[in-house]
Amino acid sequence: MIQIAGGVVWNKDKGIVVVNQNHNSWSLPKGHIEPGEDALPAATREIREESGIPEDSLMLVKEIAHYTRKRMKLRDGDTDEFRDITLYLFETAWDDLRPEDPMNPEALWIPPSAVPDILTNPIDKKEFARIIATGIFIR
Repeated sequence: MIQIAGGVVWNKDKGIVVVNQNHNSWSLPKGHIEPGEDALPAATREIREESGIPEDSLMLVKEIAHYTRKRMKLRDGDTDEFRDITLYLFETAWDDLRPEDPMNPEALWIPPSAVPDILTNPIDKKEFARIIATGIFIR
């Protein structure tokens, strides 16, 4: 089981950050927890790498999701991999998206209601739809 951490990054004026991963899928910013790293620091690191939002510009609201799913096989050579995913909700006033990771070349601000439509993985879509249904983005 691979441990993954990431975030739903919300700017009330811009929307939610989604990232293009490996030039072939769209996701929330997230990635592997490195050995010796805890989930929350891994989440902020992954957000910085995949979106360019500095870690000190993220305000933690709370953990909002924890689920397990298989990795999507989008490239030749991809192996079966089960992922244990932890997502946190962050707020930010940052608006300039400039990914640092060349394997994640693009990041966009998307209205919360449109996020499930752009996410590639069906389980991620379902989980984000559940998050929207909580009313967390209504203020």
